Amino acid sequence: MSTMDERRSRASAGLDGGHDWDRGFAAPRVVLQPIAAPSILGLFGFAGATFIVAAQMAGWYGNPTTAVYLAPFAAFFGGLAQFTAGMWAYRARDGIATAMHGMWGAFWLAYGLLFLLVATGQIETGRTFDTALGMWFVPLAAITASGAAAALLEGNLGVTAVLGVLAVGAALAAWGLMQGSTRVEHAAGYVFVAAAVLAWYAATAMMLKAAAGRTVLPLFKTEREANVPGEHPTHPIELSWGEPGVKMGQ
Repeated sequence: MSTMDERRSRASAGLDGGHDWDRGFAAPRVVLQPIAAPSILGLFGFAGATFIVAAQMAGWYGNPTTAVYLAPFAAFFGGLAQFTAGMWAYRARDGIATAMHGMWGAFWLAYGLLFLLVATGQIETGRTFDTALGMWFVPLAAITASGAAAALLEGNLGVTAVLGVLAVGAALAAWGLMQGSTRVEHAAGYVFVAAAVLAWYAATAMMLKAAAGRTVLPLFKTEREANVPGEHPTHPIELSWGEPGVKMGQ
């Protein structure tokens, strides 16, 4: 039996998933559009903005004019860069990165705008301001905790650590700002600094892996190749969820 006759026989028997080979349809083609891991940009943007703001929150530096310098850095470094990474995470089929980078990127854009208004004298700070700002951190803490749980289920312990520590920092920031407790605010700042360091490490590990084509720093995922320095990824392109040639996640 010829190859074409065999295909027609299989199609008639329903073994080819209903492909109408006998109607002259062309065989399906797979076109790959690989992209760099969006979380490299997202985590670096988050780490930079969080460290700068957290250091001020921890009391390491700052004066009444600090908002002038915080606003643009937070808006562009933590906001625009990270929000863009969140949108690119859609292409990587990474739901966790889409949600976390998109949400925190939007937060930093809003934070930058808010403190730009403070710096220009359009908004006065005080107890009312602190209480309102503290409320911002309530949904941030809850949603970030959800992201940490999702990352844990995915087996990505590095991202779980970043998001878990970040959720604790957001909860402390909400408590400290709403209660007017400088001590709790300082504690939140220290926790945020820890989250920034973890994010910096995760982004560095991802960037080095992309540059070297192999694991350089452990990524703390459940797959062996993500945690053994020098190990090459075994499945760069996957067949997943019925999408040939699409690699799920980063």
